[in-house]
Amino acid sequence: MGDAPRGRNALNRFFDSLSNAVESPIIWFREKIVVPNQKDYAWYHQRFRRVPTIDECYTDDPVCQHEAHLQFKRDKLVENEILSILRRRFEDCVLYEAPDHKVKCQALWDQYNEGAENWFTKYGDLGAYGRVQDAYMKQKHRMIWERRHGPVGTGMKEGFGVAEGDH
Repeated sequence: MGDAPRGRNALNRFFDSLSNAVESPIIWFREKIVVPNQKDYAWYHQRFRRVPTIDECYTDDPVCQHEAHLQFKRDKLVENEILSILRRRFEDCVLYEAPDHKVKCQALWDQYNEGAENWFTKYGDLGAYGRVQDAYMKQKHRMIWERRHGPVGTGMKEGFGVAEGDH
């Protein structure tokens, strides 16, 4: 009867030493290498610093222009995801609220349409390989149009249409 507890203690000590032999290098690696090299921010995605926009770059500074283009591409990816989330929210609302979805999901539909309109205002007609310079020129031309004719889609002001003899 006295041998049974002694056998269990020896077995427990054996498993404890085996566990320590396996866990000790793992714990050492985590405490000495992983934890000191971790980043301090608690974000799940990489955060890039904002760089100067294309209108802040000199024309003879290709590095600044390249960084502005990369920032433009990152912003486009983020805005694509935001629009995708808005679309999914609306679709989930329609599935959940049917057959009353036209009333109950109207706010989400309006929000999605506003986001899609804003996305198209900035990125539309640029194509898949649109550059930041193209988007900047598009914005410039749109601002000139609005200064001359009012908001896009409202038509042209009087005096800016086709001349009398140009029919």
